[in-house]
Amino acid sequence: MAGLGHMRILLVEDNLRLSSLVRRGLEKEDFAVDGVGTLADASEALEMAPYDLLILDLGLPDGDGLDLLQRLRGEGSSLPVLVLTARDGVDERVKGLNKGADDYMLKPFAVEELAARVRALLRRPDGVLGVSLTAGNVSFDTIAREVQVSNKIIKISRKEMAVLEILMRRADKVVPKDGLESKLYGFDEEVSPNSLEAHISRLRKRLTQAGASVSIHTLRGVGYLLSDGKDI
Repeated sequence: MAGLGHMRILLVEDNLRLSSLVRRGLEKEDFAVDGVGTLADASEALEMAPYDLLILDLGLPDGDGLDLLQRLRGEGSSLPVLVLTARDGVDERVKGLNKGADDYMLKPFAVEELAARVRALLRRPDGVLGVSLTAGNVSFDTIAREVQVSNKIIKISRKEMAVLEILMRRADKVVPKDGLESKLYGFDEEVSPNSLEAHISRLRKRLTQAGASVSIHTLRGVGYLLSDGKDI
């Protein structure tokens, strides 16, 4: 992805005033934006055109936006999805993350922040990242399977490395616990109830001991977040 200009976005929002405001704001940033107000129109638009990102309201006239999100993920779509909603509370955010949302914004919001989050998602879509990952002073060569902190190699187990890679690919974003477990363990693999927590704990200690500028934060009932911790 050479640049972010001429990226095509589908906006699913039934509030005409808000939809118009968002479209104008994003078009000023050189994005092409198609706006629809129902799940039916959204499904039709997604079938007709290749979009780079979906901005999805949840409370729509013909259903819940999460149903569309769940269907897309069930079909194997990796289309980045930013959820817009007036629904507050941890439970609602967990539900959206578990169904495959890449980011979550509560209404009301500033269009400038929305545009910034859109740019971040388009720069870092799942599965399209380079082989070298960086978060703070931590770097991860995914080909050589080598982790460095301040250019010094640290030794970690394969499972810990797998955890770190997933968290680095979604740095500064919450990774739901069950989503992390599904990527780490096969269907036939026997996993103890505290297995993931044990890997997280050991990895957290290794990063701290090595002087990493980022750390792993546990959001109880939600998941895990790799960040510098300044805004946690």
